Amino acid sequence: MVLTWPVGIGRTTQRNQSSGHSRRKLLRGGALLVLGGAAAPLTGCDLFDRDDQPAPPPDPLRPMVDEALALAEAYRSTATAHPDLAGRLDPIAEAHTAHATELARVIGVALPSAGVGAPTTAAGADPTGALAALRALEKTAQQSASTACAAAPAERAALLGSIVAARATHQEALK
Repeated sequence: MVLTWPVGIGRTTQRNQSSGHSRRKLLRGGALLVLGGAAAPLTGCDLFDRDDQPAPPPDPLRPMVDEALALAEAYRSTATAHPDLAGRLDPIAEAHTAHATELARVIGVALPSAGVGAPTTAAGADPTGALAALRALEKTAQQSASTACAAAPAERAALLGSIVAARATHQEALK
């Protein structure tokens, strides 16, 4: 860019003896224009305007994912401790894993690669005690799923209702 107006030496120009612009004034003005033009786009990048928004609260169904994974782990550990029960317990463990997978898909989270710890150890000394412990876990889990179903929006209530029904069925299958 070429500037074509007269630049004075000192306070007046030689052309018409009026006050002119010095080179320093022009350079300062140009520098301010350049800096102002460069800073204007940065304000849209949230560089200068920091309104730290709190993170959104976790989804209310997140505890249901963890609970389903914990139940699956409890069934697997009981089946490992009592191999004669594995035929009854493995399908129920897979159902809980499927519930956790679907819940995670609905709320948009990834399943952890390693299972969360079992809520309590269901593997008792004898198979009857282990089945009773699993029934107690299922009953508690059914109640929490029922509470979540009652509080959930309609698009999630059907999924939670089927989980409640499955957990009731699991209690019967463990008798």
